[in-house]
Amino acid sequence: MSIKTTSTICPFCGTGCGLGLRTEGQQIIGVEPIRNHPVSKGRLCSKGWNSAFGVDRQNRITTPLIKENGSFRKASWEEAVSLIHEQFSYHMEEHGPTSVGAISCARASNEDNYAIQKFTRAVLKTNNIDHCARICHSPSVAGLARTLGSGAMTNSIGDIEKADVVVVFGCDPTESHCIIGSEIIKAKERGALLLVVDPRKTRLAGLADVHLQLRLGSNVALLNGLLNIIFEKGWENRAFLDEHCQHLDLLKSNVKEYPPEVVSRITGVPEDQLVQAARIYSHARAAFLAYGMGVTQYVSGTNNVMAISNLALSCGHVGRPGTGINPLRGQNNVQGACDMGALPGVYPGYQSTDDPAMREKFSRAWGCEVADKPGMTSLGMNESTLSGQFHAMMIFGEDPVVTDPDQNQVAKVLNRLDFLVVVEMAMTETARFADVILPAASFAEKDGTFTNCERRVQRIRKAIDPIGDCLPDWQIIGKLARAFGAEGFDWPSAEAVFDEFSALMPIYSRMSYPRLEQHGGLQWPCDSRSPDGTAILHQKSFPNGKARLMPLHYLPPAENPDAEYPYFLTTIRLHFHYGCGSMTRKSPLLERETPMGLLFMSPQDAANQGLFNNAPVGVRSRRGYVETRVVITDQLPPGLVSMPYHFDDTPSNQLTNDAQDPVTRMPELKACAVRVEPLDPAERPKPIQVLREQGDCHVRV
Repeated sequence: MSIKTTSTICPFCGTGCGLGLRTEGQQIIGVEPIRNHPVSKGRLCSKGWNSAFGVDRQNRITTPLIKENGSFRKASWEEAVSLIHEQFSYHMEEHGPTSVGAISCARASNEDNYAIQKFTRAVLKTNNIDHCARICHSPSVAGLARTLGSGAMTNSIGDIEKADVVVVFGCDPTESHCIIGSEIIKAKERGALLLVVDPRKTRLAGLADVHLQLRLGSNVALLNGLLNIIFEKGWENRAFLDEHCQHLDLLKSNVKEYPPEVVSRITGVPEDQLVQAARIYSHARAAFLAYGMGVTQYVSGTNNVMAISNLALSCGHVGRPGTGINPLRGQNNVQGACDMGALPGVYPGYQSTDDPAMREKFSRAWGCEVADKPGMTSLGMNESTLSGQFHAMMIFGEDPVVTDPDQNQVAKVLNRLDFLVVVEMAMTETARFADVILPAASFAEKDGTFTNCERRVQRIRKAIDPIGDCLPDWQIIGKLARAFGAEGFDWPSAEAVFDEFSALMPIYSRMSYPRLEQHGGLQWPCDSRSPDGTAILHQKSFPNGKARLMPLHYLPPAENPDAEYPYFLTTIRLHFHYGCGSMTRKSPLLERETPMGLLFMSPQDAANQGLFNNAPVGVRSRRGYVETRVVITDQLPPGLVSMPYHFDDTPSNQLTNDAQDPVTRMPELKACAVRVEPLDPAERPKPIQVLREQGDCHVRV
């Protein structure tokens, strides 16, 4: 039997690396990098090299499952779809369309996400559609749309090599976006100055020319302080401001309240470092600024993003090679899921659901009246469930029990739902709550497209046939739509789905599968003005004419340490794992590197509590309790501890706070108060499943 290699895209982070899947028959036997790929250039990180394990055919869900008497039994597609139709129809008729909704998937293809949101709006007649961008980069979409007019990465990953200053704010790409992290290290080696803003001393912070080790959640104060210095010393780019920006006087008046001595007290950053950082950034020829969830996952998340925009605009670092405001999207297709309209307030292409002309456009295109009432976010659906107003939900490929804030509250919501459908590849913590589970095809078993963090739309290709009765999500949606008697869902191929949505989305309007093949992917906007795509946004102007400078004020995190809970906890990513761990933890190689959840703590705090490396501890917040082991590290300052969120047996979201950003309803996953309780040194930390059985984790279900 011959071995073949199928060119596709890595299914992990938003970098969008080229991946070759080597197959023999219907078995994936290896992975290789794509040498001429425009993003990864023949490289893969440890997660990419292990991607075959993530779609391993062992322990897959291969048939529809229906829960009866607390256990799942196999069912046919016809029986499962009939039950879903019956239950959703009942709740729509009994309680109205706003009582049902769907959670789409940032790991699924553009074609899948388009089909899911179309079904939700055209068949279920509701705008209750959301996905995990809500808890990662929804403040980027909202904040950059308000300031720049477009909520996406302004530049390309390749621009890092064109910068003479690189700023990394609230993330560590060497852990989370490893190929991008390597590009930053190469830029530093070539002579670029590196500025890192992070409460932790990350790997890149150790290499930085300046590390602003600010206190957790003090981002707006820091950014206002940098602007105060820049304006006081006349370091702003006045020509750029005059031509391209509005509200400069309001911003200058606002930041006068943040002189260096005040900002130093709030942030903990020495005044001389503030001045040094302001000088480096403002005097750069081209400064590339990348940021992550250390900016967005706060109650001030949208303001944090807009404050970054204020800084970049004031120094003219937008619209040119090597510059820009560049959110590093976490999952492989979180950008694409947003593009496809898997958000309650926008149709595909960020066309507003509040606009009657857009409602008319999509009603005409889809041959039916679309939903006309505002939709709820995922957290809004949760709250509505608890108040008895939301009854039935579909969840496609996401595991909110592991990833969403306050795990106990999520479990309570899922138990309260009258009917839950989960579309999944394997049995997840969320799938256990389902009434019906539908078997999904993996990225290796379907054709389609992903859109990476630099807005590059790329082809994924089927390397093997779906196992058992598994189907791509867009085909599952077709089955469901036909059960409801809906038309317009009988696509013959993934390419037909792509052609439908690209015709409806101006930013994708000149894209097609053949053109994606020809160009190695295309970056939106790709339209009549830019038929070969757009590598850099805002080179001549902004969508709304001028960019908006936004006066902002610092607000502390919603929950701060006190005598009862003396530590700040922040969540982090680890190099060898990804997301909820459902894929990377299948790899014996990656699991060997980091086999369990951990609590990272400073040497001073560990000594004060009499803890040693690998000591067992309990970690408790006002919401829950977990047990784990301590790793002592000088990456953290005293008073701050951190936990990864990849481990379902040690879930950090037992502890995290669901206080929300008022604009986007982003929960404050990056800051909550905890206490650390030493356990008997001979004791083994108990996984959350055992703690639940013992009733010692505050589960409120």
